[in-house]
Amino acid sequence: MRYIIFAVLLMLAAPLRADPLVAAGQPGAVLLMRHAIAPGGGDPEGFVLGDCGTQRNLSDEGRAQARAIGAQLRAAGLRFDAVLTSEWCRTTETAVLLDLGPVTPFAPVNSFFDNRQDGPRQTAETLAYLATLPPDARVLIVTHQVNITALTGVTPRSGETVVTRRDGDRLSVEGRLPPP
Repeated sequence: MRYIIFAVLLMLAAPLRADPLVAAGQPGAVLLMRHAIAPGGGDPEGFVLGDCGTQRNLSDEGRAQARAIGAQLRAAGLRFDAVLTSEWCRTTETAVLLDLGPVTPFAPVNSFFDNRQDGPRQTAETLAYLATLPPDARVLIVTHQVNITALTGVTPRSGETVVTRRDGDRLSVEGRLPPP
């Protein structure tokens, strides 16, 4: 009997880990999504930010993945006060194909893969912007692996979403939503 009581007390004392999809719908959630599948790594030398023909872009599989992720999030009833994206074509296209609301370009979440020295500044700018939002604002940011890793320590796969919550001057990871 002592062991049963001890086990029950231990379960009650242990923090409950929320389902990441449930956490994603909570007020104040900040979702960081890595763009959908775009074959390769980095961008071609000499790419131009405003010219999608010079960048690494989504494949047909990536487009289908983005649509499926959007359908999954809509089916879960998730709504966002803001959908932000880096200015790269693969992130913008992913955000548009999710169909979760108006998409707003947000330069602080542009990739710094080729300019690692920009990472700390961009990460600080992203966190500073999030701090200006109402505490209950739900935000989806479609960005790149390097940005998500800098913000959370997590290295996401293409199409994966890291569910976070603002915690002072940082983001606290609540869970991960794997791509369908």
